[in-house]
Parts: sequence; structure tokens; C-alpha cells
Amino acid sequence: MTDPHRTPEHDPTGRIADATQGNWVDTIAPPEARPYLRLSRIDRPIGTWLLLLPCWWGALLGAAHDPSQAGWKTVWIFVACGIGAILMRGAGCTWNDLTDRDIDTHVERTRARPIPSGAVTPQQAVIWLGAQAGVAFLVLLTFNSAAIALGLAALILVAVYPFAKRFTWWPQIFLGLAFNWGALLAWTAQTGSLGLPAVFLYLSGIAWTIFYDTIYAHQDKEDDALIGVKSTALLFAGDTQQWLRGFLVAAVVLMSLAIIYALAELANPLKMALALGGAWAFGWHLVWQLGRLDIDDPDRCLQLFRANRDAGLLPALFIAIALFA
Repeated sequence: MTDPHRTPEHDPTGRIADATQGNWVDTIAPPEARPYLRLSRIDRPIGTWLLLLPCWWGALLGAAHDPSQAGWKTVWIFVACGIGAILMRGAGCTWNDLTDRDIDTHVERTRARPIPSGAVTPQQAVIWLGAQAGVAFLVLLTFNSAAIALGLAALILVAVYPFAKRFTWWPQIFLGLAFNWGALLAWTAQTGSLGLPAVFLYLSGIAWTIFYDTIYAHQDKEDDALIGVKSTALLFAGDTQQWLRGFLVAAVVLMSLAIIYALAELANPLKMALALGGAWAFGWHLVWQLGRLDIDDPDRCLQLFRANRDAGLLPALFIAIALFA
């Protein structure tokens, strides 16, 4: 077995193996801050995007549903969700690394992370987690009471997710439940109450998460199998393409239903067509990913996983255009 304290590629700087090349954390951040920023995955921003995009979907679709409520409130929801996504993704990653610190030492891709490498102690990580969550809570308080309640409820999902891979082959579902909660929250912050379109949007996001996180999990499948960690990558194995095709269809259909239910009362065919175009553009991007997928090529899997930022931006862009059409 490999030395659990050796960092990948023997990088003396503490840089994480799958971090974005030339990121500002590794280049210009103060050295004493780098372990904490790496613990929050600031050097790997794709996770923040994947947490943020369902929030933007919810806010935009809510504004399109009732254009009279669109305005500076929508702009603030956009900004607040961006701040909250950075903070809560950081807090979630810190919690995940605290719970996984014994597992991460045995996985090549993760053993250089700040806690298993010793750059941050568990006690320091707990303080850092509390600081991030505390500031995120202050941002949440700027929303209406229904959205605040939803934000607090999300903490249950965040707390449970790191343990899911220990008891189910479907931890990606738990990730989807947590990562797409923002679709419900932002819709509610925009409209004042939870609605059926937001629920369909949430379910669409969960199907999308299973799609992209299964691709991501194929990077670690050999290590996961050795240490007994479960994932859909191991469950689907050679049938991954077929399974992902099904989740692709589910994501597009559910997003389309969200748009139809949200915009039907407006009786505006142009707005409906533009918004639905976003769902179909999103679907075609996932089709493109499937066409390039090689589950035995970790670099390709990471590349396609990161491409989901662009996939998620497509419906946000089209719904925004529909809002102003």
C-alpha cells in the first residue's frame, strides 16, 4: 500500500492534484491562508458553480413566472446566492473532509488535501467550518422567512451527505438533494412561497447531479472498491452510458415541466419557446458529454465533469432572455 502521507506528484507546495491550473490560491493567496482556501475547494471552483447554478435557475424562473416581481430583488438574490454558494460549498467541503479524513489518506487523488496531509488540524477545520457557516447565515437572513426556513432545513442534507457512501450505492442522490436545494430556496426568495415549478426544477437538478457526479466518481472507482466506499460509478460499471442516458432524459423532461408550469399562465409563446430552448440546449450539452465519455480515462472524466458549468449556464441564459423578451 502506498504511503498515506505522500502527496500526489510529491508537490512540496501542498497543491492539490485536481486543482485548476494556475488558480489564484496556488499563485497569489497568502501562504498561511492557502490550506484553508484549499479545504474550501476555492482552488477548484467547479463545485461552487454546480451549487450556484440551480439557485440561478430558481431565481430566474421565479422572476419569469411573475415579471412584476423582477428587479433589484432578483439582482440581490443572484449576488447573495453567489456569496452563499462560495461559503456553503466551503463549509460543506470542510465537513466532508472532516468526516472522510481517514478515508482520504488511502485515495491517491485526495490524500494531499489539507486535513489528511496535516496542513490543517481537525480542530482548526471545525473553527473554519463555523466561520463560513456563520457568514452564510447572515446572508440567508436577507431573504424572506420561507426562504430562511428552507435554508436552515438544507443543513440536514449537508450533514448527512458525507456518510451516504458508507451505506448506499447511491450517494450521488444525497449529493443531488443537497446541491440542488438552492432551486427551491431561490424560487421561494423570489416569489415568496414554494411552488410546483421549483419542485420540478429541483428534481431535474438531482438527475443532473447523478449524471455529472457519476462521471466524477469514475476517477476514484479503483480506490473506492479497495476501501469499500460505494458509488454509482461502481454500481453502474460498464452500463454507465445507459444509466446516464436515462438521467439525462429525466433532467431535460423535468426541467421542461418546470418551465411549462411556471410560464403557462403568461400565455406568451415566445417566452415559453425561449425558456424551453434552454432545457433542450442543456440536454444537448449532456448528449455531447456522453459522446466523449471514457469511464476508464480519469483525465477525460474530470474534463467532462468540469464541463457541466457550461451545461448549467445554458438554461440560466435562455430563461434570462425569456424574462426580458
